[in-house]
Amino acid sequence: MDDDLEVLALLKKFFMQHGYAVETVAGGTELWAAMERHPADLIILDLMLPGENGLLLCQRLRQQHA
Repeated sequence: MDDDLEVLALLKKFFMQHGYAVETVAGGTELWAAMERHPADLIILDLMLPGENGLLLCQRLRQQHA
């Protein structure tokens, strides 16, 4: 998860080329919607997100999905 769309596109391309199914999101609201659709095995978070930063999102993820 990153708010830089170019970084998201590069990461998605890299992981898909290596056989991974990838869903990218740019913010917390999108993250929770994506998690409802498809629980993730791995989440890469940008800590410097606007609004709810990556550290807070990580804490919430651990509370809700641990």
